[in-house]
Amino acid sequence: MGDVILSTHGLTRSFGSLKAVDDVSLEIHAGSITGLIGPNGAGKSTLFNLLTGALKPDAGSVKLNGQDASGLSPDRLFALGLGRTFQIPRPFARMSVLENVMIAPTAQVGETVAGPFLRRARMREQEKRIREKAFEVLDFMTLGPLADHPAGKISGGQMKLLELARVLMGDPALILLDEPAAGVNPVLTETLIGKIEELNRQGKTFLIIEHDMDFVMRHCDPVIALAEGKIVFQGTSDEALANPVLLDAYLGATVDD
Repeated sequence: MGDVILSTHGLTRSFGSLKAVDDVSLEIHAGSITGLIGPNGAGKSTLFNLLTGALKPDAGSVKLNGQDASGLSPDRLFALGLGRTFQIPRPFARMSVLENVMIAPTAQVGETVAGPFLRRARMREQEKRIREKAFEVLDFMTLGPLADHPAGKISGGQMKLLELARVLMGDPALILLDEPAAGVNPVLTETLIGKIEELNRQGKTFLIIEHDMDFVMRHCDPVIALAEGKIVFQGTSDEALANPVLLDAYLGATVDD
């Protein structure tokens, strides 16, 4: 297990009288594929939103690579090496798959007011590099043949691959995936799993929300379980499979070999 890449201490977020995340302390180690499980309403998505800057905590702290990252904006966290995907992909539907990937990198010269007028040579060079990298990422994600297709016309599973492709343009060390297998056909699910595991071998760290327990138990280790905003289990996948309370409440049954 590598060094701690992300940690929280006493992380808390309420909505009125509901504590969606309640005093959560956890550690994500570099090089791991950590599964985050729990029933609907357990606080998993709220926790993701706190970790990625979409929400600010009421109390507690988030540290990224040992540095305080509590309340930083999503774009700032992305620049620091933390990327995420969403349960329901929302690509720019009328733009091509390639264009959706090319807009992901931050600090593009062409996005500044003066860039297109005063820094055109630098803008063209940067755009060339981004385009080349985008094609590399799309080929890796098996989306190369769809580069010129409108993003709104590809399948739901291909949109999940596109979400991850956009994240990879920032070369993050830590990637948070929100139900990557949901609504994806078995063939594309296997493709996605293969890419996650290949990226993990290359040094990427993952934290994955997933309701598909077969996916979690086969591909995630360690496993963290939430219920009513609190952590109720942290341990290995083998320990999760041997935990009777967890099996009854969240898994329902053991996973077949």
